[in-house]
Amino acid sequence: MEEELARDLDRPAWAVRIRAERHARGWSQAEAVRALQANSDTALPDEPNVLRSWKRWEAGDVEPDEFYKRLLAKTFGNVTAALFPRHGTVSDDEILQGTGMETLEIISRLRASDVSAATLEALQVTADHLCSEYPFADSELLLIEGRAWLRRITGLLDRRLTLAQHREVLSLAGWVSLLVGCVEYDTGRRSHAEATRKAALSLGQESGNIDIEGWAHEMRAWFALTQGDYRSVIAAAKAGEAAASGRSVAVQLAGQRAKAWARMGDRRQTEVALEQGRDLLEGLPYPENLNHHFVVDPAKFDFYAMDGYRIVGDDKKAEHYATQVIRASTGPDGTESKPMRVAEARITLGVLAARAGDLEQAIAMGERALSGDRRSLPSLLMVSSELTDLLRTKFANDPSALEFVEKVRALSAGGIST
Repeated sequence: MEEELARDLDRPAWAVRIRAERHARGWSQAEAVRALQANSDTALPDEPNVLRSWKRWEAGDVEPDEFYKRLLAKTFGNVTAALFPRHGTVSDDEILQGTGMETLEIISRLRASDVSAATLEALQVTADHLCSEYPFADSELLLIEGRAWLRRITGLLDRRLTLAQHREVLSLAGWVSLLVGCVEYDTGRRSHAEATRKAALSLGQESGNIDIEGWAHEMRAWFALTQGDYRSVIAAAKAGEAAASGRSVAVQLAGQRAKAWARMGDRRQTEVALEQGRDLLEGLPYPENLNHHFVVDPAKFDFYAMDGYRIVGDDKKAEHYATQVIRASTGPDGTESKPMRVAEARITLGVLAARAGDLEQAIAMGERALSGDRRSLPSLLMVSSELTDLLRTKFANDPSALEFVEKVRALSAGGIST
């Protein structure tokens, strides 16, 4: 299945994506054009004319204009920026340079009671940088660094601050608390993570930062999802959406609802949640920093859809979205910018291979997913359990299947604390 990533190198990525989206739905080009017409609020040219345009899009000869880009995304149930990615986003180096200060200078200013606007701005960029390291940084090192900065930031609350400065410090502490809580949960420290999440929620409420409130509720939804408490996922998502309606976090909350509904066997509600998230994401501005953990980038919608369709048993769409997740998260040199997403995509491909009776491919995908250095253990174990359940059922007497099942069991037993 991963061989598809090496194909179509002579065509633009958006052209490859249009054809892949059509194939995932089993449409001919003429059927795709009719779907396009059905989703348009305005009259389109006649079918033969649109079909000619469609053929040119898939061939990569002509890029659709903005009207058709949005209509294609709507027809495929996706967002425009996922089908037609933008470039030129802020790099890690630019984030680091944004402070105009080195870490030592920031710390020196804090020790000297310098709580100037420049110092607070430097702390904001530092917090953004920490959150941007989440996708790929070593978990234990990021946890140490995050906790250290959290102590420095909260230490400012003992200083004489203006009301505006006090709220800004609370907000900074809230963002870093969210990050620390996520990494704590990734590494199996459940009780610490929940305490940190509650602290972040309180900081968000006290500072009046609705985004922090929303993400604190999203963390609760994530915790509940990985622990199999799906009704609590729905409740936490609704609380977060009420607190931060229309914000970026609401997209991720919709994604968590979709994952929960899928696991409760309700495909209709799964697709309703995905459509609500898609509609909101389509209307949000394109993010400047795609690495920031508390920013929902357009490509993440594929990740939500992959999970939902895998669970409800739509193997063709699940495979399509898993392939897109790997493609979007892997650079030309093979470097994975979103290794945790890639790991879950590989587990998805492993599940699909197991369903198709291909044990060798199923185990190969599972092994690759577990071998990564950067992983969210609860999430990885949650999706891995789907693969091990299949292996126990379909390949109960195969030694290689049993060996993989035991490997996941040992990882689970050694990696989660309460």
